[in-house]
This record gives sequence, structure tokens and C-alpha cells, in this order.
Amino acid sequence: MKLQPALLILCLFALLPLSLRATGAPAAAARPQTVAAPPPAASAPPAAAVPTATQAVPAPPQVDAKGYLLIDFNTGAVLAESRADERLEPASLTKIMTGYTIYRELAAEHVHLNDPVMISEKAWKTDGSKMFVEVGKQVVLEELLKGMIIQSGNDASVALAEHVAGSEQVFAELMNTNAQRLGMTNSHFVNVTGLPDTNHFTTARDIAKVTAALIREFPQFYVWDGTKEYEYNGIKQQNRNKLLWRDPTVDGVKTGFTDNAGYCLVASAKREAMRLISVVLGAKNPEARAVASLELLNYGFRFYESRVLYPGGQPVENLRVWKGDLQELPVGPAWDVYATIPRGRYGELSARLDKSPNVTAPVAKGARVGDIVVLLAGQEVSRVPLVALQAVGEGSLWQRTRDTVWQWF
Repeated sequence: MKLQPALLILCLFALLPLSLRATGAPAAAARPQTVAAPPPAASAPPAAAVPTATQAVPAPPQVDAKGYLLIDFNTGAVLAESRADERLEPASLTKIMTGYTIYRELAAEHVHLNDPVMISEKAWKTDGSKMFVEVGKQVVLEELLKGMIIQSGNDASVALAEHVAGSEQVFAELMNTNAQRLGMTNSHFVNVTGLPDTNHFTTARDIAKVTAALIREFPQFYVWDGTKEYEYNGIKQQNRNKLLWRDPTVDGVKTGFTDNAGYCLVASAKREAMRLISVVLGAKNPEARAVASLELLNYGFRFYESRVLYPGGQPVENLRVWKGDLQELPVGPAWDVYATIPRGRYGELSARLDKSPNVTAPVAKGARVGDIVVLLAGQEVSRVPLVALQAVGEGSLWQRTRDTVWQWF
């Protein structure tokens, strides 16, 4: 005897627990709004806008430089900028990308901190600032890194590039690959030192991107950026970043100078839970770049604050999962969710969840199932992926059949 479809449904319904029949099927989640694409790297939170409506914040300082930018590290919110997307020569700020590229090679275990590095004649002869390595000698990779970061040694930079990639030219291609991955769309590198070349350029916005990535992904190496002096081969040299002496909250990052580029400085400071990154390109002298950087940092800390709203990896809600071996899925942000807001407006913050409807198993851990939308006075300021905090496998035949029936209703 064949059961008619309607009779089959009634039979399945009769098999459901009484408590479920009494309460009815769970309501489907509201359809989410259109959401932005997820960020290119899971470790990098998306950029957040800072609302301008109704905020009592004075205009940022106008500093004397070819281009500049001030951002909140935790959210990417832009607090001040001028010609931030104009292509300019970075001089030794290039070494931020050089260092970042080497750190990625260290993380992949393609090279190691204790590697002996042979100093070539090319590295030894490289113009500009030097660590004073000797041709034909072997120097431990970690020492060369410190010489590049603290002493801004061009000779150390070339030696490192040759050890990692065989040649400076090939290493520059690794730098460009990393730049593309980080979304540095207005940058191109042809060397590891920042010596002048018409095809070697970046922008304030792009150099801020790699700086934030370096601090976030490699804090164990970033600590060297705050070192005030380093001695090698009996020669002690001081870090050229004057802010390390003037402001105890500054812990990096890098200076640069050529005749074409002018005086450049990327600085980062952390006060309480807030970290800011400033980029100054093309100042007139070393003092001007230091003053401009400190003016930008002080402005940002004085008039803005960065608040943690949700800790990364912690559930904010449980979602109903259909046809799975579990009915409830804990969801939350993959990383800490911050909001950058004008000081004194914390009480105006709110958030909502834009949840995907009909989440169906299997669900992988880390899968995006919606967004956390942060609002200030009702205006959206950031949107962060809402992800599954655990995996949900496919349910049994009974679980899948039962949920299919519920979804019909």
C-alpha cells in the first residue's frame, strides 16, 4: 500500500515529540541585509568608519608633510589624513615591508633566526645607512634583522634578501606579492632598502596597512622596533625614531630619508586599550617629522577612544541549525570587536546581529553565518563577520527528515 504525500506528512508529524508539536517550529531568522565581503586575511579586522554627524570633535591638525594618515590599529578607522593615496617614495619605510616579508618566511620555517648569512660584496657595498657588516663574513640572521630595524642598515637588508630569496630582485617580488595580499593597491617595490627608483613607491594608506599587519601578526618581532640602540662590530648606533625618547607610549616603528622622499616616519603608540598608527611622508627635516607624528597621535588619543564590544571567540548567541547533529550553534566574532568613537559617546553605541536564515548542516567551524553590526547613534560604524564557533555535522536520517517537515511549515 502506498501512502499519499499528505498522509505521509501527518504520520511524520505524529512521530514528533509532543512538546515540539505544542510549541511549533522555531521561527526562521530575519533575512540579513547585504553585507560586505570578508576581509582578505582572517587575522585582520575590517576597517571601520568614524561618524561625523553630531560629534563634537575639532578638525585634525594640518601637519607640514607631502602626505599623512592617522588610523586606529584595532578598527582601521581613519582619524586624520591628507593625500593618503598619493604615490610617494617611501625611503627606508620600505624596510617595514622587508621585515614583514622575512617574518612570513620565518613563520613558514623557510629560514630561521639562527641561520648563518654570508655577506656578499653587493650587500657590503650598498649605499646609505649601514650596520657595518664585513664582506665574506657570516652573520646570524637575527643580528641582521636587528641591524636592519634598529640601525636601518641597508647592507643588512640586502644580505637578508639574498639569503631568503637568492637575490634582492626575487625578494622584491615576494614583497609585491605580500603587498597585493594586504590590499596595498598603490605600492610597488623594486628593492629592499628604499633607495630611489622611479618604479619604487607606496602611499601613506598602504604603508599603514603593512604596519598594522606586522604588529598584529608578529608581535614577537615588533618589540625590536622600540629598541633605542643596537651595537654590532663594536659600533653602537641609536634608533632614528626620536619619539622613542619623547613619548613612553611610542613603541615603533620606522624612519626614512632620501633627498627625493624627504623625511618620513611611521609611528605607533599604545595608551590603555587604544593603539594608533601615524604615517608622515615628506617632512622637511627630522624634527618636523617627529613633531608632526606626535601632533597626530596626541590628537587621536585626546578626542577618540577605542572600546572592546565583544571578545573574539566568545559566543554572543545560539543559532538554530537545521538537519544537523546539534540543533543549536554558538556564534560570535573570530576576533575582538572594537569600536572607534569620539570620547564621551560610549552610551550611544548599540549593536545588532544580521543572521543568515536557515543555517543548514554541515557547518564548518569558522564559517560565516551573518554579521555583527555596530552602530553609533543609529549610524552603522562597522560590520564584523559572525562565525560558527564550533562545527556541526550532518544529522541522522530521522533528524534530517524531521527538520525537512518543520521547514515545510
